[in-house]
Parts: sequence; structure tokens; C-alpha cells
Amino acid sequence: MANVTSVTVRSGIDERLSRMIQLPTVSAELDERGSEPFESFVALIAELYPLTHAQLTLERHTEFGLLFHWVGKTTGPEGPVVLMAHYDVVPVDESDAWTHPPFDGVIADGVVYGRGALDDKGPLIVVLEAVENLLSDGFVPARDVYLSFGGNEETYGRAAQEIAEVFRERGIVPWLVVDEGGAVVDAPLPFVPGRAAMIGVGEKGVMTVKLSARGEGGHASAPPSLTAVRRIARAVDRLGPATFRPRASRAILRMLTRLSEQTPGPARHLLRLLGAAPLITARLFALLGGEPAALVRTTVAPTMQSGGTAANVLPSQASATVNLRIALGETTQQTVLRVRRRIRDPLVTVQVVEASEPSPESSTDNAQFALLAEALAESHPGVPAVPYVMMAATDSRHFHRFSPAVYRFAPLEMSNAQRASIHGVDENVEVSALERGERFHRALLERLV
Repeated sequence: MANVTSVTVRSGIDERLSRMIQLPTVSAELDERGSEPFESFVALIAELYPLTHAQLTLERHTEFGLLFHWVGKTTGPEGPVVLMAHYDVVPVDESDAWTHPPFDGVIADGVVYGRGALDDKGPLIVVLEAVENLLSDGFVPARDVYLSFGGNEETYGRAAQEIAEVFRERGIVPWLVVDEGGAVVDAPLPFVPGRAAMIGVGEKGVMTVKLSARGEGGHASAPPSLTAVRRIARAVDRLGPATFRPRASRAILRMLTRLSEQTPGPARHLLRLLGAAPLITARLFALLGGEPAALVRTTVAPTMQSGGTAANVLPSQASATVNLRIALGETTQQTVLRVRRRIRDPLVTVQVVEASEPSPESSTDNAQFALLAEALAESHPGVPAVPYVMMAATDSRHFHRFSPAVYRFAPLEMSNAQRASIHGVDENVEVSALERGERFHRALLERLV
């Protein structure tokens, strides 16, 4: 184990996060708001983290990618550590009733409120805080460290993609990559007591397809049996929850086995059984629906429909947009073929708008995962590190093609209500959670070898 330094931790992490939240870095509203909030954010972190900017090298990649390089004591053959986060946020529905305005960064009763508190300015700030605190003590990491911050993750932008491409061009293979993802949660499954640090060891792929059909227009008083709208509606209806067969990935089986160790009574034996029986687990989780089902199968979610110009006119064309999250072990090619087979209509065009493959699974039997567990023991004593599958997309997907150890974990406690507030209403984070998150990253950097 590496020597642990005695570091003086700065106060005021809540105030610094509040200032970050006050900058509306909404990547989906770039056309309306312009780039000023993003440039102001870059200037703000330069102000708040002077040692980081003085002693680390900063490169800008695309308009929104920030890559800090911290030179370690040795540049070993196993490569550097990459700590990732993003500083853009999703829009706010103006009709939603927030307790505190979403971009005011209100601090009340030990809680910081606002858009981005959890996704992802909270996880970003605990990285910067750890680095700044270590620099103030003269600490130098055992190996090179990179901080990779993207400003368009929520819009699947190119910032993180280009940064990953730069690593590949320079022949740099990270030893460890840590990005947003899981968190420290209570009761990770309904019958599993206690807390667990859910660490994403794999990430589902993403595909957006557009279904379109043409038909004869005309007056709505004499419609044909199958209009363009009806044809699209039928296609969407055929893409139900059972479109893809359930399968339990190794990550899910490892999750169940690990959770069984902290579960008392008969539930312990059930979890052990499920952890050793992938077919039973896949079918059971699929029957449960919701998040359990999403863990074991590719999901299909129609998100947009269009067609028509007037209430009494048959549209000559109609379309629907469908978002799919592709299960580990499947491919984008298999997915689109399955969609076409399920629709069973040659007059419905299936266009792939964008697609990315699901990630491979990172190991839990290696030095990297052990390091995460060691850091957790410092920041969240007694909380086990539990692998799981990340269902949403993260910037780290651009690294997992060539980096062997990519993990998705934000070291913050999140209640069920807080997790629901991500992309929702009243997003907030406890100040004490931020302080423990800083301790996690500081411990991780201190223990590098």
C-alpha cells in the first residue's frame, strides 16, 4: 500500500459547487444560450483551482473538452489513471416546480440544490478538490494522472471522443479509467439491506432508429385500411418489451454473488442461486420489469412521433423515433436486424440515426478494482464495492475500446429520491457526501503505485 499523506482539506466545497451550478451549461440549448456559460465555467475552475492550473498541463480538445495532465513520479509501462466527468447539464422544464431555482445553486441545511448537483458537477468537483488539496501538500502521484472533462456529454458530443482518440494516437493506454455511473446507495435491491457502492463494470450500447412510412394522402373522410400513421403505429406496437430475449451478463451474476455476502436469511441463498444460474436470473429479472428487466435485455423506447398537417387530412408520410439501449454481449448489427424482423413490414424504412456498441466488461479480480475498494474503505468505511451494469451512456464508452479497466462510479451517497432527481426536479447533493467524495479520490490517488 502506498504511503498516505496528511493533507489539509479546504473548506467551502459547497460554495464552489454553488458557483458552478449558477452557470447554465446546458449543451442541448447551445444555440439559444451560446457558448458563454461554458467559457465562464472554464474560467471559474481556473479561479477556484489555481494550483491545478499552475502545476497541471491543460489541453483543449474541440470547443468543450478539457484534458489536464499531472506528471507522476514514474511513467510506468501499465499507463496512467484517467478521472473523467462532464460539466454540461440537461435542460430544465420551465413548468416543473423546483423548491429552489435550478440555476441559483442554493445551499440550505447542509444541501446544495440545482441542476448538475449530481449529474455531473458534483462528481466533477470532488475530483478537482482532491487534486487541489494534494497539490497544496506537495504531493506527486506515483504515475501520471489525467483529468478528462467534457462539455457535451448530454448531447453525445465529440469532446470525450476526441480526447480518447488523442490517447490512441499517442499510444497511451490508461491503466484505470473512472467516470460517472453508479453511486453509494441504500438497499441496492429490494431485499438487500445496508449500503453498497455500485460500480459499473460495463455499459449498455445506445442506438436511435427512425421508422418512416409513406402512404396516399387525401381527405380523412375516406381513409384506406392502412394509412402511413397506422403503419408506423403498428410497427411501434410490434417493438414491445419482449422484442429482445433476456440474458444475464457476467456483471449481473457477479453483482448478485457480491450482494449475497451482506444479505441475511433465506435471501442470501436466493442471491447465491441466482448468481450461479444465468437463465433463471434473466427470466426472473425480465418478469420483474423496470430496472431489473433493463439490466438483462436490450430495451426499446419509442420517444417521438410525427406525421400530418391537419386534423382532416391523411398524411402522405409518418415517422417515429425509437431509442434502444443494447445489452452487453449483443451488437448494433444484431439489434437493427432484430428490429426489422419484429416489424415485419418492408414498407417501413428503418434508419439508424446513431449507434454505439455496448462495452466489454471490466474485471473485478484485478489491482484496479481492488484500488477502488481501498479508496472506498477510506471514504465510506464498511461499504462494499459491488459490480453492476450501467444502463445509461457515459463519456467513458470512448475509452473502453482500448483501455482494459474502465469503471463507472461517482463516489457520492444518493438516496432513491436523489437518483430520481437526476434529469428531474430538485436535483441536490449533501455537503457531507461531497466531502466523502473528495476523500475517495484523494485516497485513490494516494494509493497509486
